[in-house]
Amino acid sequence: MSPTTDGKPGKLPFVVWVLSAGTFLMGTTEFVVAGLLPEIADDLHVSVSHAGLLITAFAAGMIVGAPTMAIATLHLPRRSTLVLALVVFALGHLIAALSSSFALVLAARVVTALATGTFWCVGAIVATTAAGPAATSRALGMLLGGLTVATVAGVPLGAWLGQLSGWRGPFWVLAALSAGAAAVIGRFIPADERHEAPSVRAEFAALLDVRVWLTLSSMTLLMGGVLATYTYISPLLTERAGISAGALPMVLTGYGLGALLGTTVGGRLGDRRPLATLITAAATTTLVLLLLTLLSSNPVAAVVLVTLMGMTGFAANPALGALALRFAGSAPTLASGLSGAAPNVGIAIGSWTAGIALTSPLQQAGPPLVGTVAAALTLVPLTALALMRATRSQTSPPQPRASADQSVGGGLRDLG
Repeated sequence: MSPTTDGKPGKLPFVVWVLSAGTFLMGTTEFVVAGLLPEIADDLHVSVSHAGLLITAFAAGMIVGAPTMAIATLHLPRRSTLVLALVVFALGHLIAALSSSFALVLAARVVTALATGTFWCVGAIVATTAAGPAATSRALGMLLGGLTVATVAGVPLGAWLGQLSGWRGPFWVLAALSAGAAAVIGRFIPADERHEAPSVRAEFAALLDVRVWLTLSSMTLLMGGVLATYTYISPLLTERAGISAGALPMVLTGYGLGALLGTTVGGRLGDRRPLATLITAAATTTLVLLLLTLLSSNPVAAVVLVTLMGMTGFAANPALGALALRFAGSAPTLASGLSGAAPNVGIAIGSWTAGIALTSPLQQAGPPLVGTVAAALTLVPLTALALMRATRSQTSPPQPRASADQSVGGGLRDLG
């Protein structure tokens, strides 16, 4: 994989597009359950709030799996690692589709999440290496785009298929598609058997930079707030707003389109003014979630606000991901794994808390209220980064890690 080094914008390597297709499958499997919770709960004889643990379990698997697998696969061939991750991903879906036990489906979700964490942390490094320093942000944006397109197309289609064939239908389809993706990855991802990986000690040592943890905590809080709300979006829309179950896929499509727009606009603005973009995204997401808490009994307001939630909530992702890699410097693999784990810490805690709120007197208004608080707290680490003038510190004289910082974050210049 020869990176482009001329610094000029151009087409991203084909490998980035292939990996983006993989992240599309990963994003679909993580979020599609939100549109199938009532069907899953009824079939497996559990409550809707209990079925929400399937999302919490996936998030927990990502929390453990992404950084752990980043280290475990540090010296393994990357192509082989990506193929193996997709094979395990397919098997996890097969187990879930065949099972009538909630506990076994829950375990399958954890296994699937481990595979997803592996694919993300290795895929991000393969994509950015292939793209070169000048296109790091764009390559990461393309991978995130796969996740976003999953919310636009994969999740609504999965919800629609689930209504036609039962909740197991989407799991069968995802198993087949991921098996096919493994074959494509094996064919088109160039071999990189002798890549030079940093030592495990270097990976951990580079994480001493406080800016990394402030960025990761921002990911945790913001995405945790948005996805805590999204986890229980079905009962909010059908029971509180009075929207029919048949119209739910259309509303989810609106959310996905908002997320796609937010990722695109946020990526462009974040290249120039990352912290201003991030603070604006966090503040507007807080406002949108608060309004959703108060106005979701109105179906028109609920649809509009769910779409805006996708747009504002996902606008921060490209800048947060790129800044995490840049601040990590010589630890891109572990930072990539932690970037996959951090939002899922928020999702796990947020969806668990939102499930409790759902069964409280707040009922369906509880989850967006939980999301409002989480999004508001995102302003704390972002304000700390702003006060540190964190993104401008890269213009100071080169430090010992400068070359590594430049290699990972070359696409982000004159930030702040």
